Amino acid sequence: MILCFELSMPNVGSWNNRWSGEKDFYAKVFNLGRSKEATLKAQSILDTGSFYHNFGDGWGASISVRKVDSNEARSIRRKTKGFCGYDWMVNEIITFGEIRQKE
Repeated sequence: MILCFELSMPNVGSWNNRWSGEKDFYAKVFNLGRSKEATLKAQSILDTGSFYHNFGDGWGASISVRKVDSNEARSIRRKTKGFCGYDWMVNEIITFGEIRQKE
């Protein structure tokens, strides 16, 4: 199963309440595989739908998740500007089912 993780910053702690990347598309496509275990994990992530991380300084990141097919995944990979260094959040979601505090 292929999942698309999309990043947004709904809480912005900058002086002008703007995020410099707000007009860009930040997404990461991840293929969890087809095994029963992978399908159960993917479904659990999809059931949650979105994940939020509070950085504690006025900034907060949101990651929405949806299922995509291989054609859409290819298109997303072409359009994305990366994941702003927040790939660790996707790894946390896949591994733990939540975004834990980065140490």
